[in-house]
Amino acid sequence: MNRTDSAGTAADLAAEAALLEIAEELGLSDLLDRAEPFTLRQATDLAAVPVPGAAAYLGALVSAGLVEQAAQDGPYTPVADLADRRYRAGYLSWALNANRPYIDHAALFLQDPETAGRTYARDGRKVAVSSRWIGSRGFYPGVIQEITSGAPRRVVDLGAGAGGLLVRLLRDLPDSTGLALDLSAAACEEALRAAQRAGVADRLEVVHRSIESIAEDPAPVRGADVVHAGFVLHDVVARPDVLDEVLRACRESLAEGGRMIVTDAVPYVPDPRERAFSALFSYLHASSMEVNLPPTEVWHEAFRRAGFTDVSSTPLQMPGSRVFQAAG
Repeated sequence: MNRTDSAGTAADLAAEAALLEIAEELGLSDLLDRAEPFTLRQATDLAAVPVPGAAAYLGALVSAGLVEQAAQDGPYTPVADLADRRYRAGYLSWALNANRPYIDHAALFLQDPETAGRTYARDGRKVAVSSRWIGSRGFYPGVIQEITSGAPRRVVDLGAGAGGLLVRLLRDLPDSTGLALDLSAAACEEALRAAQRAGVADRLEVVHRSIESIAEDPAPVRGADVVHAGFVLHDVVARPDVLDEVLRACRESLAEGGRMIVTDAVPYVPDPRERAFSALFSYLHASSMEVNLPPTEVWHEAFRRAGFTDVSSTPLQMPGSRVFQAAG
């Protein structure tokens, strides 16, 4: 790829990320996700904006090649590769928007991370949304395959964010129920909205609690066939005693034959495919969140301390990400 092509790719990615973030703010993402023709009136009603404004925005999507319109007043149709383009845009959204406080106040986070962390917090909804975009291709497919292979009747997702994983699981498992637990009130609200839009709200319970609280009150995970934790347990690794208690509570609360599946990241992966994003992910967690991502062997050790006897790990599409499975 020559320099001109690289610049064009970067420009396209930036534009698509911004346009798709606008769709998210307008509440139009679900309409685009259906991959079916929709009308201006449908978009206007969902976004609750004036018709001229909705028409102008949809015109921009057409011009950018994100949706198509065969006739001037005809319906709009999302392009076939929209999901792939949103996945790519998710990395930009996560890096530059979800982590904006860490970039804008980089010096303070290096000088006094404790004060900086109290003063400048990330927007939980932006973190959840960008994580969902990345997850759509970066880790959801692999995790969903692992979870659905056992046809679980009850799935609990710790640190569920906007509920993207559970919503997809409940669509694939019509006889199953799920529980989404997250510390962010904004993410919990988004998860409820996502469940309602997907028609699975009657099978999804949303709990606003910390993961650490499971150690003292494991009620949310009791009887689960699968307990999943996605990119959240690394926050607890720095406190091995708390991590051990959480993992042990999950193991003891699982239904017979149940499994714990953890999707997380390992630090500074040198593989060429993973190295750049893995470096950013690792650095931001260490410098701005005071979290040193644990290597694979530390994860395995923690599961065994909690009493799990069968532990394995597999790389996923998102650079640096791994899925850990534990049973027994």
